[in-house]
Amino acid sequence: MSKIKVTQVKSQIGRLKNQKRTLEALGLRKMNQTAEHDMTPSVLGMINKVQHLVSVEEIK
Repeated sequence: MSKIKVTQVKSQIGRLKNQKRTLEALGLRKMNQTAEHDMTPSVLGMINKVQHLVSVEEIK
């Protein structure tokens, strides 16, 4: 299964509560923090919900 690297690039201050919780579920609590995940439909759905706050790279 492919892996992806998710990095928080924008602040969560002033965002909706569900977006803050989604970032926390992805393992992102601070700016420029990075987390690695398997590319599963549930993770991709979470990334889609906060796509304006994160950047995503595929790890080979």
